[in-house]
Amino acid sequence: MQPIYILSLIAIYFCVLLTIAYFTGKNDSNDTFFKANKKSPWYVVAFGMIGASLSGVTFISVPGWVQSSQFSYMQIVIGYLFGYFVIAYVLIPIYYNLKVTSIYEFLKHRFGPVTHKTGAFFFFISRVLGSSFRLFLVASVLQYFIFDAWHIPFELTVIFSILLIWIYTFKGGIKTIVWTDTLQTLFMLIAVFATIFIIINKLNWSVADIFASSEFDKFSKIIFTDDFNDKKHLIKSFLGGMFIAIAMTGLDQDMMQKNLTCKNTKEAQWNVISLGLVLIAVNFVFLTLGALLFIYAEKFGIAIPTSDGTIKTDLLYPEIALNGDLGITIGIVFVLGLIAAAYSSADSALTSLTTSFCIDFLDIENKEQSKQKAIRKKTHIAISILLVIVIVIFKYVLKENVISSVLQVASYTYGPLLGLFAFGIFTKINIKDKFVWLIALMAVVLTYFLNSYSAILFNGYIFGYELLIVNGFITFIGLLTIKKTNS
Repeated sequence: MQPIYILSLIAIYFCVLLTIAYFTGKNDSNDTFFKANKKSPWYVVAFGMIGASLSGVTFISVPGWVQSSQFSYMQIVIGYLFGYFVIAYVLIPIYYNLKVTSIYEFLKHRFGPVTHKTGAFFFFISRVLGSSFRLFLVASVLQYFIFDAWHIPFELTVIFSILLIWIYTFKGGIKTIVWTDTLQTLFMLIAVFATIFIIINKLNWSVADIFASSEFDKFSKIIFTDDFNDKKHLIKSFLGGMFIAIAMTGLDQDMMQKNLTCKNTKEAQWNVISLGLVLIAVNFVFLTLGALLFIYAEKFGIAIPTSDGTIKTDLLYPEIALNGDLGITIGIVFVLGLIAAAYSSADSALTSLTTSFCIDFLDIENKEQSKQKAIRKKTHIAISILLVIVIVIFKYVLKENVISSVLQVASYTYGPLLGLFAFGIFTKINIKDKFVWLIALMAVVLTYFLNSYSAILFNGYIFGYELLIVNGFITFIGLLTIKKTNS
């Protein structure tokens, strides 16, 4: 597929997004930008959150992960569902009862201003890194298949990507995103199902033939219980997935900001539970696609792409879709699916980061009414520039599969949030607020040390995604050391 055709598709797609943004951004108020005026239908939010939860990382990187990890990711996804129940029946009622705009305001109510800003800081770092990972992946694909042909530098590709997001979110904010995410989720799901259909036709298979084939068996192992030291072990993956969902969704302003636009607690709970159920099926479909991609590549002699001398399984899906002799249709649906998956996560991240910084750090709600909108808009621009810088840095330092990198970073950055919220919800202990930032920082350092030397310290044990739980537990114990004593 020629680069000019891909670029034309992207241009058409963004014209549609801009049309939605025009109608949803007419009321250019902070209440619309931050809360969507509390009028979002729960089912629209739930459907749109599928795309936001999956993102471009799932769209490309999860299928590419199948070669090394088979279907072990399903163990994590099942854990997600149990995490969503905790979010629905523990966290959401708290957020709605407090009527917060930023969920980290809970920490201010419970402990004080330092804890509030500590929680917001860790979210800010988490979301900047996580969103940059996702956008880096998409920018890399655009660079590899479009802009390299025109000798355009990667840095300009990144600026172009962020600029497009900024254009359609700078007025409507979360209200725009609730509706654009719905469209983007639809495109993403159409793309993955269409790709599977086209590939099995090329292989002369039916849907039943996929699961009966010996080729599929090589990739389809889900349950891993042989070696507890293996990071893919069932218990470690399930618990890791459960707490990743609690932290990366329930304690994440990006994901919760959409939930908080629902009319009431009950609708927000329906949204979260339905999301968890749907994600099990959708992730299984993505893993099935991954197996088919590797089967197709082996059968037709397609090499896994390399970048800077490193094999990149993340690029196999775009390679087959755009250069795999499967016809123009798969190229079109892939491009639309990729852009939809990527930007459904990235646009909400830009908005949530703007929201968190304005509410948690700039205390915008206590500023002069006449200045609030200008502060929000300047912050939106500054966050956009920050994302560009971080993504460009990733080009020179990121070596691993992106989905693996996202979950690994989350274990460090979301751990203190997990510990802080757990302590605040499940204890009534008061703490010395001014020392909380130090406890959170020490928890990250100690977690890094344990992860780095776990094989030596624990007889060959390798941490998986349960490292997040360890980090949260260390934070929880650390908070006990700064509890206030009765005088």
